[in-house]
Amino acid sequence: METQFLAAFVEIADCGSFTQAAESLHLSQPAISKRITALEAQIGHALFDRVGRRVTLTDAGRTLLPYARKTLQDIEDGKRALSNLHEEVAGRLSFGTSHHIGLHRLPPVLRAYTLQYPNVDLDIHFMDSEVACEAVIAGKLELGIVTLPTTPLPQLEQRLVWPDPMVVVVAAQHPLAGRRNVPLRELAEHPAVLPDEATYTHRIVTAELERQGVAPRVRLATNYLETLKMLAGIGLGWSVLPASMLDDTLCEVGVRGLALHRELGLVWHQRRTLSGAARALLTQLPEASIRQ
Repeated sequence: METQFLAAFVEIADCGSFTQAAESLHLSQPAISKRITALEAQIGHALFDRVGRRVTLTDAGRTLLPYARKTLQDIEDGKRALSNLHEEVAGRLSFGTSHHIGLHRLPPVLRAYTLQYPNVDLDIHFMDSEVACEAVIAGKLELGIVTLPTTPLPQLEQRLVWPDPMVVVVAAQHPLAGRRNVPLRELAEHPAVLPDEATYTHRIVTAELERQGVAPRVRLATNYLETLKMLAGIGLGWSVLPASMLDDTLCEVGVRGLALHRELGLVWHQRRTLSGAARALLTQLPEASIRQ
């Protein structure tokens, strides 16, 4: 049974779509369909029910899926273990990171890393931190460089790299601009533009507000902090952003009794063998955080 067939099967099961799985694996749809047909012929069972555009697992598909995942993960672990036998750090390193970390934290780290380890091919996936953590758990990515989960996730090891204090910001013309001791309830009377509710950052902000008995009036939510910065800067509402993003387009608001921060860092699977390339990045990142 070829691992390419299993990889196609797992990707379709995760995506729920032949088309999306083909795009993810950089294959044509006929090619991925051919792999599934060959796999079904080998095992003697249909793996998917296709009803219109919907693709669902059959009983045989649901039975095979955990074994297929484990097989693919074991093969990756074997490759990483073998790569660790060589003194040279080389090979492919797949990791996921958020757009914010990729723009504001990683450039000097990756510059130094690629200079020191020129034979490592970086496979970088930009995605929400929550999605990256799930991809590491599923074995699709070796590392995540992310906003750390507010509650530790089973199977994931995590390491703090960058403490990330956050501040309330508004446009220069906002009624709260320049104030330093605003009651939280007064802040909540104004519309807000906040991170999407599915994000760890949203949970950090709303948990603290709820703890103090306040619910924000959310006018708009988005996953991208750079977009939130723009929306706050043009006066759509107050927002909460990393202090490192402050510039002359925004005014910080001092809110009485409100101190917000999040943690950025690394996640990896507890039971997976890390490649030499991943272990090299783990040793570099704490040094990079001290220099920032």
